[in-house]
Amino acid sequence: MSDAILPPLTLVLGGARSGKSSYAEGLISALPRPWAYVATAEAFDEEMRQRIAHHQARRGPDWVQYETPLDIAATLAGEAADQPCLVDCLTLWLSNLMHAERDIARETSTLVEALSKRSAPCIMVSNEVGLGIVPDNALARRFRDEAGWLNQRIAAVADCVVFVAAGLPMTLKG
Repeated sequence: MSDAILPPLTLVLGGARSGKSSYAEGLISALPRPWAYVATAEAFDEEMRQRIAHHQARRGPDWVQYETPLDIAATLAGEAADQPCLVDCLTLWLSNLMHAERDIARETSTLVEALSKRSAPCIMVSNEVGLGIVPDNALARRFRDEAGWLNQRIAAVADCVVFVAAGLPMTLKG
């Protein structure tokens, strides 16, 4: 049994291939098993199937996996409520919400409420997409803006926020 202690909510931010998922997995794996993995990705093409398979192989068999592309609040408040949990990732969840034409503000509020009621630590992974150039189309600009607002909402309630760049974690809060 581990003596590791994690705060109730940790947000891990970073760019593509920054090492954020590996970092988050390392944090949660310091806790006793079982660990819950809330996967938001959907395999719509071969490239995404390969990415998902890579993540699954890296994690190994010690995880209870929940495939939850839309209703992560329900999973976090229900089946995974008492397990240390890793949600990977919020920006894929946001993309899924946009595709399904869901009310993002309401879904985010529902998620924040579910997080406040959890009894086990939760780590959420999200992309920081606002550091690059201004996108050239309205949909991409909306996604960038919604991702920024989502990250701000989660960071505001998180006990710890870590930014990962080039595999190096930088604590922003906590």
